[in-house]
Amino acid sequence: MILVKKIHSARSRNDQVLVDIKLFLRNEIEKTVNTVHSFFELLITQSEKYKEYLLPGYTHLQLAMPSSFGLWFGAYAESLVDDTITLKAAYDIANKNPLGSAAGYGSSFPINRTFTTKLLGFADLNYNVVYAQMGRGKAERIAASALANVADTLSKLSMDACLFLNQNFGFISFPAELTTGSSIMPHKKNPDVFELIRSHCNRLKALPNEIMMMTTNLPSGYHRDLQLLKEHLFPAFEILRTCIDMAGLMLSNIEIKKDILSDEKYKYLFSVEEVNKLVLQGMPFRDAYKKVGLDIEANRFTYSTDLRHTHEGSIGNLCNEQISNNIKKVVESFEFETYHNAIEKLLSE
Repeated sequence: MILVKKIHSARSRNDQVLVDIKLFLRNEIEKTVNTVHSFFELLITQSEKYKEYLLPGYTHLQLAMPSSFGLWFGAYAESLVDDTITLKAAYDIANKNPLGSAAGYGSSFPINRTFTTKLLGFADLNYNVVYAQMGRGKAERIAASALANVADTLSKLSMDACLFLNQNFGFISFPAELTTGSSIMPHKKNPDVFELIRSHCNRLKALPNEIMMMTTNLPSGYHRDLQLLKEHLFPAFEILRTCIDMAGLMLSNIEIKKDILSDEKYKYLFSVEEVNKLVLQGMPFRDAYKKVGLDIEANRFTYSTDLRHTHEGSIGNLCNEQISNNIKKVVESFEFETYHNAIEKLLSE
């Protein structure tokens, strides 16, 4: 009975909740990374599958230059590489042990904080006990920022999909069961899934600022304000993963129109190609630009849809293998098995 009573020595609700939050964040980030990685693989697969399918590229929502679905899918894949790097930063912050900081000022008991760090599979300690408590709110905000980065990638992709499905674009379509109709307009195929993904993700993008404002002007030490962070952050992980899964379902069933750029309305997409041809033949760029511009004004512009883009990351050289190698390095850097092994050993003893 005496041993049972002593087990709470050098502990506080503060550092116990803190370590629980860190354990929760660590686990949720791992699940999120796995979901992001699976979606990345789908994007790369679709990029390779549709790399020969051209589509218009836009700047200012005006016709600009030729693009391809290989570039489009691949762009969002590479965006997820950087998003995963920010998840790694959030994981590194969460993977530090605050246990033993007690109420935020340490303990006069001769405890071994390094020992509990190893037992729980943390990579390191939050050494300074005051900072261990100050890290509450900060770890949540950094995790929320990482989620917001993924959400931003997903919301932009969803907006593209909504535009591309629009009849004025008509670049893509989906099976009827993945779109919705109208109560009075029988021709409608609405992109409800992407609209809901977009809205959920835009709300997730506000989460870091919510946490920032909830922790604004708090001095060091514990404050009850911090308790409210959970109801904002904790559901966000599952919401984001669900959005990713839904986007994956949609893109797995996407139907892409062939020969989009054969339509004459897209002919001016190739103006830069014609300028570049003249430059490669020896004409100064300014003169080539002027000539093609005058040809367009005089309605004598001629063009070819045959593209010769060979540099890294272009239509003819997507570099998907290099992009895949980059995310592989990031995912492997998490070393999730380290904490899995520690927890498994702890639970078995």
